[in-house]
Amino acid sequence: MAYLIKEIFYTLQGEGSHAGRPAVFCRFSRCNLWTGRERDRHRAVCQFCDTDFVGTDGEGGGRFATAEELADAVERAWPAEAATATGAARRFVVCTGGEPLLQLDDAAVEAFHRRGFEVAVETNGTRLPPAGVDWLCVSPKIGAELVATRGDELKLVYPQAGGDPAAFEHLDFRHFRLQPMDGPDREANTLAAVRYCLSHPRWSLSLQTHKYLGIP
Repeated sequence: MAYLIKEIFYTLQGEGSHAGRPAVFCRFSRCNLWTGRERDRHRAVCQFCDTDFVGTDGEGGGRFATAEELADAVERAWPAEAATATGAARRFVVCTGGEPLLQLDDAAVEAFHRRGFEVAVETNGTRLPPAGVDWLCVSPKIGAELVATRGDELKLVYPQAGGDPAAFEHLDFRHFRLQPMDGPDREANTLAAVRYCLSHPRWSLSLQTHKYLGIP
C-alpha cells in the first residue's frame, strides 16, 4: 500500500505524557471522522478539530510507496546533530493525523523500529493499532465508536457534550488525562479541566504547550 502523508517534521512533543520530548511527527493524511474541509465541518463527528491533514503538500509530506520509503523520510527528519549513540537510542516518532490507523500498519512500525525509533500513535480510538506500537495515546471523540479500549494514555478533550470523563475510567489505560478544548473558550475550558482534575485525582491535566510556545 502507499502511505499518504501530510507532513513530517522535527519538534518537541507538546502534550500528554511525553510533553517536551524531541520527536519526529509523521502526520498521516485523511480521517474517518471528517474530511478536514471546512465546507464539511457541519457533518463532522469531531467538530473541534483544528488540524490541517488534507493532502500531501506539507513539509516533508508526500506519497510513499513502501514502508521503507516512509521510514527513510522519517529518519531524514531526525537531525544529524541529534544522531549520537545516545540520541539514536532515544529516537521517537509520533504517528498522528488525521487518523493514522487508517494507514499505519505492521510493516511501517517494523521499518521505524529498524531505524531505532520508538513508535507512538495518537488516535481517535476507532481502529485497533498494529502490533509493536510502543506508546498508544487514545483521544476519544464523542459520537464515534471506541474500539481501542486499552493502551498507555487516554487523553480526553474537555469538555465534550455527552463526554463525562467517569464513563472512561473502567478502560485499561495507564494514564488518564484531560486536555482543555482549544478555541474561543479555552480559558474557561482550562479552568473547568483544572477543577475536574482536582476533584477527581484519577485524572491529570494535559496542556498543548506547543501552542503557548509558538512551535509546530
